[in-house]
Amino acid sequence: MPKITGASLDEHREQIRHAVFEALTAMLEEKSFDAITMAQLAAKAGMGRTAIYHHFPDKEAVVVAFASHETDQYLQRLTEVLAASDSAVERLRIYVDYHLVAGEQFHMGLGMQFYGMLSEKSRLAIREHVLDVERVLHDLLEAGMESGDFVIDDIASTMSLIHACLSPRHLDVKNIEAFVLRALGVS
Repeated sequence: MPKITGASLDEHREQIRHAVFEALTAMLEEKSFDAITMAQLAAKAGMGRTAIYHHFPDKEAVVVAFASHETDQYLQRLTEVLAASDSAVERLRIYVDYHLVAGEQFHMGLGMQFYGMLSEKSRLAIREHVLDVERVLHDLLEAGMESGDFVIDDIASTMSLIHACLSPRHLDVKNIEAFVLRALGVS
């Protein structure tokens, strides 16, 4: 019988998941996804070769669980920081700043090359979590339109353009923020 390391079975499972996620992150810095085996992941996580299969059926399941975990944490913190304001303009500033600054703490940007190695089922599972982040922006923009703070002709295109503006990490956060707000008609 394997030893339970947490105070409960749920805590034990969460500790295992965390160890596997840390192992995956470390290994992806050293080698490509296709070069990583489940046995290597298990060893790096400090568990037996077969034990990892009690938690994840394969590498893709690890990636989907990891992406889900990262997105859930990202959204939880984003929701907390957005609660600081009721103003549509200020909430969009918070969203932009959070995405650019706090987004660096998360490993959600797994990259298109990596994403392309996953099965369609795994890509769709990860996409569901991306939609959760997009819903936050959609709701922010809708609230700004309703309050008259934002001028938006096509909300879907506007969301895509805003997220494109949030990609270049080398630019100053305040410049990106100002650009996005000007694009929405905020002076």
